[in-house]
Amino acid sequence: MKKIVLIILTLSLVTSCVTKKVYTELEEKYNKLKDNNSSLFGENQDLIAKKKELEESKLALEAEIGKLSSEKGKLANAVDQLEDKKTRLEKEYDALSQLSAEQLSEKEKQNRQLLVQLQEKESTLALESARLEKLQKELDARSKRVDELEGLIAAKEAKMQQLKDAVSAALQGFEGKGLTVERKNGKVYVSMENKLLFSSGSWAVGSQGRNAVVNLAGVLRENPDINVLIEGHTDNVPYSGKGAVTDNWDLSTKRATAIVRILVTHHVNPKQITAAGRSKYVPVASNASAAGKAKNRRIEIILAPNLDAINELLEE
Repeated sequence: MKKIVLIILTLSLVTSCVTKKVYTELEEKYNKLKDNNSSLFGENQDLIAKKKELEESKLALEAEIGKLSSEKGKLANAVDQLEDKKTRLEKEYDALSQLSAEQLSEKEKQNRQLLVQLQEKESTLALESARLEKLQKELDARSKRVDELEGLIAAKEAKMQQLKDAVSAALQGFEGKGLTVERKNGKVYVSMENKLLFSSGSWAVGSQGRNAVVNLAGVLRENPDINVLIEGHTDNVPYSGKGAVTDNWDLSTKRATAIVRILVTHHVNPKQITAAGRSKYVPVASNASAAGKAKNRRIEIILAPNLDAINELLEE
């Protein structure tokens, strides 16, 4: 016991010395994460908008192809009619071989004009056919991109649902004890009230809360491509303790990093994780009641997918 007390005192002294630096670093990292989260949300909206744009473009191309196909059919009919007319004129030409030179010359002129018209129609038909073929290729390419994008989005959604199910299963024994798991905005949110994790004014994780975090670590180890944000939240009661913590910002940050240390200790890749302190500024309930304050004192663990594959497809 003496050794443990000595270690705790030593850690407290060290922590007291570096609190300002740790706080600043965590604040900077949180701001970067906040920007990243905003970017992810924006990217998600852009993906939806681009998908809609591609689908609208696809419909427009299909409509244009239908129109061109109809025009092609009309041109083909016109060509057939001109061919028939040419045949009749050739027969008439043979019949008029006995007519006067003037009449024969007029027929020859008409025949030449007909041939010119036929060549022009055939040239137009060839150009329209080439244009139609080009548009069909563009439509096929865009359809393929839409299908690939839809496939990636569906795979991402399926993966996040599987992750949510795995997290729920791992934390099933802690439901009703201040822990909730939900999926929204394409992410999985794990919320743990402080009554499950910490004593009042403390950032030391209790045994029951530690077990919950350890169970979560087992799921995160199997999903190394998931980004993990740990957010500490407090109610609006000012921190009244002494020592290494000066206010609710400090307290929320220390509680977040306490969760991070458990995850890292249980072999979750540190590169996946970011810790942030939100103090009292993101409540989920009113601080006017004790029950509301209890809900606001919490740890939020936000699991977000990696969108690199979707971004690469959109940049092609």
